Amino acid sequence: QVQLVESGGGLVQAGGSLRLSCAASGSILGLYAMGWYRQAPGKQRELVATITSGGSTNYADSWKGRFTVSRDNLKNTVHLQMNSLKPEDTAVYYCNADVMTTSYSRREYWGQGTQVTVSS
Repeated sequence: QVQLVESGGGLVQAGGSLRLSCAASGSILGLYAMGWYRQAPGKQRELVATITSGGSTNYADSWKGRFTVSRDNLKNTVHLQMNSLKPEDTAVYYCNADVMTTSYSRREYWGQGTQVTVSS
């Protein structure tokens, strides 16, 4: 089994910053792309940013320039630095990872989500 555990969410005022972290553990042979998605109330889950094992990044247009995704391949972690936060950034943020397990099975895993609330 593979587990993704997020941390770093919380309540912040508009204009503030938060740093989300996600640690992958378990039966991991290799990690491919990792990333962050979000789901706002009443809306579908949507992409925020992804990063490949080689460090190539991809951002949804809404968060380019304000959010930065990074990863530590030695620690199997991915981070999302969120700056200049706005009330519309309020959502549950989910970590995602494309994993090759030790049983040579490749699939996506999701974390349990961490709430980010931005007050105006």
